[in-house]
Amino acid sequence: MKAFSSKKAVKLLFTSLLLLTINGCARSPGQVEYLTYVKPGDSVPVARFVDTHGNTLDLNESTNNKLLILFATWCSDSQRTMKHLANSDLHLSPNVDIIGIGREESDAALDKFASEYELNFPLVADPDRHIYAQFANVGVPRLILLDANNKVVKTIIGETENAITDVIW
Repeated sequence: MKAFSSKKAVKLLFTSLLLLTINGCARSPGQVEYLTYVKPGDSVPVARFVDTHGNTLDLNESTNNKLLILFATWCSDSQRTMKHLANSDLHLSPNVDIIGIGREESDAALDKFASEYELNFPLVADPDRHIYAQFANVGVPRLILLDANNKVVKTIIGETENAITDVIW
């Protein structure tokens, strides 16, 4: 088997890095089209969750607006969004329920992340993407804004500098 020339190796490395950059936190090499399966006016496809502490969260039991954040602990965009959220007043509002849904995450990883980022809202593990797949195909963080009746108000792909500034009902 022939060895790669240094020129071919550099080209391969550059191509690989370019694909990673384009896909951001998508974790789906080669797939760059972000599809969102819910749109404004739709009912939320999932209304019951179990958080990392075993508590059942039922969106139908609250008349507050809700913010669902689909994220991954390893994703720099998700980390930045969670830092901005923790430093905003949004997570202090008595009129907004926030639930973080960790795509491909375990309870233990989410509890560690919540401690490190000083998050004061429930986190839900989604190790097999069962929840995530009902909202989108690739890309985190995803912010889904719901009204008091659990209808989608807005969806945001949080790969911007500060996606929290776009969270407006």
